[in-house]
Amino acid sequence: MRLSEFYPFLRVSKSGFYKWPSKVKTKRTQKNEDLLIKIREIYLKSNRVYGSPRIMAVLKRDQSFFNHKRVERLIKINAIVAKTKQKFKVARNAKHNYPVAPNLIKQDFSAPVANTLYLSNISYIRTQEGWLYLAAVLDAYTRKIVGWSMSERQTKKLVENAGLHRVNRQKVNGEIILHSDQGKQYARYSYRDL
Repeated sequence: MRLSEFYPFLRVSKSGFYKWPSKVKTKRTQKNEDLLIKIREIYLKSNRVYGSPRIMAVLKRDQSFFNHKRVERLIKINAIVAKTKQKFKVARNAKHNYPVAPNLIKQDFSAPVANTLYLSNISYIRTQEGWLYLAAVLDAYTRKIVGWSMSERQTKKLVENAGLHRVNRQKVNGEIILHSDQGKQYARYSYRDL
């Protein structure tokens, strides 16, 4: 009697009899399912940030040794995708239609006395709530910040407030050179008049 003749005695259909071996889990299938459970657990603990290299590192740390290709394959098949941080894009406003002031200091950032040469620039700072822009005015002689301003946006008000902060803190007599990168915020008429 052939094996295929047993299906009536087992009370299953002919097609069910032939599908049965495919439903039996092999050791490899069971190991893959166990590994996938570990992978998902690590992924969720990392707030969905870890990709295959970091998940693999955690598995090694936990004494679970698997081939990295196997881990990568399971991650890919199950569509486990790490969240990527939004990259911060530096705003470059070099192209503008405002007049450009002449470079009076010719890259000589030294000053003979205080309150004659100020250097100004905008920088950005990463915080837990997002990015902040910092405009600072530095006295080239004393190397002290004499004016500053912070904002969530890189606007003309940001640099104007830094300049006004300097004016309100120190009364300066005589001529001052204020050197900047000639960006859009510094080239605006309102800032030049300041």
